[in-house]
Amino acid sequence: MVLVSNAQFARPALSHQAEKMREEHHEADIVVIGGGIFGCAVAWALGNQGRSVILLEKSLKEPDRIVGELLQPGGVQALETLGLRDCLEEIDAVKVLGYDVIYYGEEVRIPYPANARDAAQDAEKSHTDEMRGTKRKRPEGRSFHHGRFIQRLRQKALSNPNVSVVEATATELIRCSFTSQILGVQATRNGEQDSYFAGLTIAADGYASKFRKEFRDDTPIAKSKFWGLELIDADLPMPYHGHVILGDGAPILLYQIGTHETRALVDIPENLPSASVQAGGVKGHLRNVVVPNLPKQVQSSFLAAVERDRLRSMPNSWLPPTTNRAPGFLILGDAMNMRHPLTGGGMTVAFNDVVLLAELLSPENVPNLEDTKTVLKQMKSFHWRRKNLTSVINILAQALYSLFAADDAQLKALQMGCFQYFKLGGNCIDGPVGLLGGIIRQPFVLFYHFFAVALYAMWIYITSGNPLLLPIRMVSSVAVFWKACVVIFPYIFSELRS
Repeated sequence: MVLVSNAQFARPALSHQAEKMREEHHEADIVVIGGGIFGCAVAWALGNQGRSVILLEKSLKEPDRIVGELLQPGGVQALETLGLRDCLEEIDAVKVLGYDVIYYGEEVRIPYPANARDAAQDAEKSHTDEMRGTKRKRPEGRSFHHGRFIQRLRQKALSNPNVSVVEATATELIRCSFTSQILGVQATRNGEQDSYFAGLTIAADGYASKFRKEFRDDTPIAKSKFWGLELIDADLPMPYHGHVILGDGAPILLYQIGTHETRALVDIPENLPSASVQAGGVKGHLRNVVVPNLPKQVQSSFLAAVERDRLRSMPNSWLPPTTNRAPGFLILGDAMNMRHPLTGGGMTVAFNDVVLLAELLSPENVPNLEDTKTVLKQMKSFHWRRKNLTSVINILAQALYSLFAADDAQLKALQMGCFQYFKLGGNCIDGPVGLLGGIIRQPFVLFYHFFAVALYAMWIYITSGNPLLLPIRMVSSVAVFWKACVVIFPYIFSELRS
């Protein structure tokens, strides 16, 4: 299904009166707070349905961030559905074919699997001469500079005749004094206070949302940070692949974001002794711990980046999703749900959420967005229908990070078991990377592979030691399986709550 393939196919602009209402009276069907990944996409999608949209963004300058730079195949597909695929053009984006996992110097390639949904289409065409003897193309992701991609999304939103983009900082929600329904938002524009009104206000103001705390008691949990460097002309072991490097310490990610640029992300947990001031701080950790674990051909460009770049970090946050219940107001995007960025699933979740939201809030399903009862009913459906994809990506990101940042014997056994599982090839690769890439959207497939890894790790643990200690190791292996349960079940339970 394609919601719209290009701007020229969007619904015609609303009447001049609607545009006048946006520009002069600051009234619209929808006010979106935040011109990032989710905000731009949802403004575009709802504007294409004939809704009048005001998009507020505090700064329209190109962002300079170290995350949001890898879009999985499932995200590329959602981008195509939304008619935003051309936003990947003219930004020097690099195709991503899969991953190269390097475990203490040993590597295994895990390419994206063939897309099952494409397979059905190919089957229909297989009888034609043009399809005989051809191989179906595997899905691809894209990596890029975050800021360039954001600017393309903003340009797209600006091109929509039903969307007005305003550079302003949202400060406070406007409530009805009788019903507590949200009527819009106050904002600062050019140093002056202004008000924007709509039947529905959407907060998509990111991981540090200023509005989330008004509607949720819980807060994002961050136990580590990603520290980012930009390597120039790095010689990666496997071009067009993301690299996950496992060794001493937490995981390291490498992926190309331009013709000459490669992003390095180093996970550093809180209060890590090797990153303490006494040990030379973060730069000391990068030189003394990270560099020895890198492939030899990458070390020189990494060290050059350590000396050249200003160190920047982003918290690796976990925030489980909840149902939106406030009349007239929705919290979405990273403001509503976050997971560890290890698997690069954030933008894939965001774009797929926009596809689903546009369907549920379409004029056919919700003729009037001021009908808060119907909107909240649709949002309850949204909460549960998104689970097929988002619960997979959320749980996988948190569980994989626990394994890849292993800090005890049981987690180390699971980490090794995971790598050895990948080495088996076939479905032991296609399943996990299909889940990671947003291609396979079945939570039970995730549970199958996770516990298959746990059982395989137990087998390796039992059989790799002294044969005379086999009975003892069999008993001890139960702790490995127990640790796997401790890792994954809290995240499963968090996805089951409303």
